[in-house]
Amino acid sequence: MPPVVKQILASFQVAVLYCFHPRIIALSMVPFLTVSALAFTWSHFHWKGAVDAIRASLLGFDIVKEGVHWLTGLGMVGVDTLLASAVLLALVVPVIVIATLLLVALFMTPVMVGMLAAKRFPKLERNKGGSWVGSLMWSIGSTVIASVIMLVSIPFWVVPPVVLVVPPLVWGWLTFRVMSYDALANYATVQERGEIFKEHQVQLLAMGVISGYLGATPSLLWASGAVFVALAPLLLPLALWLYTLVFILSSLWFGHYTLGALEALRKKKSAPPPAKPEPVKFIMHLEPAPVPPPAKPEAAPPAAAPPKPADSPSAPKPPKSGGLMGLFRRKP
Repeated sequence: MPPVVKQILASFQVAVLYCFHPRIIALSMVPFLTVSALAFTWSHFHWKGAVDAIRASLLGFDIVKEGVHWLTGLGMVGVDTLLASAVLLALVVPVIVIATLLLVALFMTPVMVGMLAAKRFPKLERNKGGSWVGSLMWSIGSTVIASVIMLVSIPFWVVPPVVLVVPPLVWGWLTFRVMSYDALANYATVQERGEIFKEHQVQLLAMGVISGYLGATPSLLWASGAVFVALAPLLLPLALWLYTLVFILSSLWFGHYTLGALEALRKKKSAPPPAKPEPVKFIMHLEPAPVPPPAKPEAAPPAAAPPKPADSPSAPKPPKSGGLMGLFRRKP
């Protein structure tokens, strides 16, 4: 298994375990109760009027009006109200999701990241590269971009692959942007945050897409049948609780992963640079070639003795010397 995948899975495991921490369970009540109170108050005063307004607008289209009459003739009474409730729910749920995401990111993520850092990364230095106002502006800007992309892509949702790919990608991108910024706001500088976003962009986007699919899980309540759509005002608190859990899990997941990436980045920067290898010097020892000893001159052949002169008969032979006695010999 690649090390990157191991790191992502390890961070997810830590996030799941921290979801059962008593402090985090208590903190989860803040966004849950806040959004639930707002949703219940709005639905109590405006749900019926909004449904009636949407039903009147839908019946203004001839094709919708004929379809409703045909279904009513088949015994499906109140299909127009059901259709209007489904349209209103499709408009309200994204607002609830975004509100829950922003509340978790702004109020819970800094606390949860602090818990993770104290237990998992105790030596990690706080270099504040963000603020609460900066986080709010970053979240609002990212939300506006994601909402525009989502609205522009709605006409293409009639194509089955598009509706299964585009919304999770958009929600994944939004989750990645919001959660990662808030996780690093108190610990990373602006430069460090940019380096982490650039180096781990694929991994963070993949985590965001998975979080987007997990965030779509509560929507299965509305897709389960017409009864759940009709009971939407009563089921909204349950859906909000599920959304809150998903975003808390995502916040812990992004927090652990980004803090680990920040720690690795600082270790990499603080490590001494590797010593440059010295250039290889080729030293050639030029030894003189062995000089052969001088060749000994060959001995000249002995000179031939001069020939003895031939004895001439006319030449008188010299008298033989008789030594000392010959000196005293009387000459004839």
